Amino acid sequence: MSLSKMNRPFDLKSALVAVALPLLLIVGGCQVRPLYATSADAQTALKSIMFSEADSRVELEVRNQLIFMTSGGAGEPANPEYDVQLTVVERNVGVLLDLSTDLPRAGRIILKADFTLKRTKTGEVLKTGHRSAVALVDFPGQEYAKLRATREAENRAARELAELIRADLASWLGR
Repeated sequence: MSLSKMNRPFDLKSALVAVALPLLLIVGGCQVRPLYATSADAQTALKSIMFSEADSRVELEVRNQLIFMTSGGAGEPANPEYDVQLTVVERNVGVLLDLSTDLPRAGRIILKADFTLKRTKTGEVLKTGHRSAVALVDFPGQEYAKLRATREAENRAARELAELIRADLASWLGR
């Protein structure tokens, strides 16, 4: 018996339409964009952000990184459209103790930031956020080397934290 003579319970074209139509509707609602891409409008908005003054060395490092990342190296704008209030808190945690001296041999530098994006003219709060970054550090026996290692870990964590905050700001301003 041939396929054309078989009595089929359903029509093949109807089945394809029934399956393809919902899939096309689902896929049609998707937007494919690069994860870290920013639109021209978002880039312009990022260049018009002013950041609050820093209270500590680590907060200043985060602030300077943010200014560089948002402005492309041009510095802060003369007439900012947005204002970001930034607060950074640092913790230095020893995680691996040397049992003979009871001193830490390795640790973590933990930076936590709270930020608020406001429109400069109206003072309207547009976005608030909380981000954190961790950098690992080895503590050598010499005191100066220990201070230098801690400073380098703080700088690494500050760069990472600034990148996270910039990505948050860019995603919000890109809407």
